[in-house]
Amino acid sequence: MKTKPFVIERTLNTPAEKIWRAITDKAQMKQWYFDIAEFEPEVGFEFTFNGGSENKVYVHLCKITEVIANKKLKHSWTYEGMEGISFVTWELFPESNTTRVKLTHEGLETFVTDNPDFARTSFESGWTYIVGTSLKEFVEK
Repeated sequence: MKTKPFVIERTLNTPAEKIWRAITDKAQMKQWYFDIAEFEPEVGFEFTFNGGSENKVYVHLCKITEVIANKKLKHSWTYEGMEGISFVTWELFPESNTTRVKLTHEGLETFVTDNPDFARTSFESGWTYIVGTSLKEFVEK
């Protein structure tokens, strides 16, 4: 059963181009997001990173599916050795001197439901911190 995707929107006091660099440049991502060894904002590019909870670290396997420079970045999001596939979409909307960032994570229901690390609330709290605090503080400094 397909559930409603998780969506978070925040308005950041910086131009879209600066946010775009923050979400597509591996050196910048390491400072506020995850340490991703290789990353190119190109359709078909595959990347991995480690992340998880205090109890377990998971290998994330991702593949970029859509790129519109300074506007949209979409990629798959799966876990090594586990069933399920989801998609994360970053969208940037310039508004005068600010930029509205919209992150959508769809397909969360495809992951293991009896593992608290994959509960919707876990993704909600993670993305709320990443978009609303970590990214915001990084691009507005």
